[in-house]
Amino acid sequence: MEILNIDNDLDLDIIDHAIHILSEGGIIIYPTDTVYGLGVNIFNNDAVKKLYKLKKRDENKAVSVCFSSIKSALMLVEGNKANINILNKNLPGPFTFVMYKKRDLGFKFFDRNSHKIGIRIPKNEIAIELSKIFPITATSANESSMETLSTPKEIVKQLDHDVDLAIDVGPLKSDKFSTVVDLTKSEPIILREGSGNLI
Repeated sequence: MEILNIDNDLDLDIIDHAIHILSEGGIIIYPTDTVYGLGVNIFNNDAVKKLYKLKKRDENKAVSVCFSSIKSALMLVEGNKANINILNKNLPGPFTFVMYKKRDLGFKFFDRNSHKIGIRIPKNEIAIELSKIFPITATSANESSMETLSTPKEIVKQLDHDVDLAIDVGPLKSDKFSTVVDLTKSEPIILREGSGNLI
């Protein structure tokens, strides 16, 4: 596995390398506007299975999805005028919005029973670039029930080096998770308080 450092400038060579790994079914650690995330191509079921195994996560528990834009997210989720207005006001930002996925999509692992999906568009240029070709998972980079760590070196050690690439930008400013908001009801419902304050 590799740990590659990105300082102030966006390194497109590293981004391209990471996207290649994702396209081949690999797992990466990447920065967001909250905590470091674990990313795989959501359309690769084998990669998603590996992610669940790595996190030791119950397959009945959904993971969120990182998109590069609201437009790309709306290709996979259903949004009415009110919901889209909320997305436009708060994204990119430290939120996970729970929405109904379009019925013609057959994601195996993303809350299949309720047809819902959590969407993330982090206010982080690296995360957005990584998800431009295909959406990637947006789940915290830690083993389930274990501490969420602040640097890729610590995270890689906790995960027993079972990732293919870690993009290291140093410790992140936030130590909180995203705020989770359910948009499937008549009014938004905050399911988890986090870094974001809903506008």
